[in-house]
Amino acid sequence: MGWHWGDGAGWWAMGLGMVVWVILLALAIGLVVWLINRGNGRRPGERGDSAEEILRRRFAAGEIDADEYERRLSVLRH
Repeated sequence: MGWHWGDGAGWWAMGLGMVVWVILLALAIGLVVWLINRGNGRRPGERGDSAEEILRRRFAAGEIDADEYERRLSVLRH
């Protein structure tokens, strides 16, 4: 037995049901995008570290000395 809500109410309810499905689909897509972006450790649209940042980290970690740091930094900036 179907529901009777008066004239035209069935179409309204069906339209509302379609809107709910569209919202659920959008939420599902948003969840997938969020999970993918969460996995790479960066914000959406954010690029990797710059060459200067990598060079600074290598110098701070003691992988290169001050002379090598300055030489490479000079090359990067020219």
